[in-house]
Amino acid sequence: MARIQPINRQTASAEVNATLDAVQAKLGKVPNLYATVAQAPAVLTAQLAFGEALSHGRLTAKQRESLALAIGQANSCQYCLSAHSLVARGTGLNAEAIQAARRGEAADPVTDGLLKLAVKIVNQRGILSEADIAAAYSAGVDDGLLLEVIAHVALNTLTNYTNHIVQTEIDFPVVTV
Repeated sequence: MARIQPINRQTASAEVNATLDAVQAKLGKVPNLYATVAQAPAVLTAQLAFGEALSHGRLTAKQRESLALAIGQANSCQYCLSAHSLVARGTGLNAEAIQAARRGEAADPVTDGLLKLAVKIVNQRGILSEADIAAAYSAGVDDGLLLEVIAHVALNTLTNYTNHIVQTEIDFPVVTV
């Protein structure tokens, strides 16, 4: 059972309900993660705004989902792996590409470099060597993409840790960590 329950829509403020209605309209449902984070409306607003802002960056939807899978695996987040495995299919990633992303790998050299960089950031707590940065640059990652990867690590780590701590009930087809 979750440590923090999803917000009760019957007693939630009009502002929170409007935000969750927008999530419903965009995703077709309100995932338990968002309904739970709605207990802290400022966090919900910040999380959604951060994700929306990053969706306008240079990374493709496939790359963003691949990053979410690699980061979720590195952080052992079953909720996010379950959610992003489903969402990744919607971006055109097949089962093999999803499994590869979870391993921090991709067929495309640039995406592979992005995933390896993200996993290093997670595993090394952001302490990267010159060789780590050089490897990313050699794969085709530039300064702007490096900064986008850092931002995706931050956003996904927020959701990963939230799910660990609150024990969010998984409302997607469950995948194993």
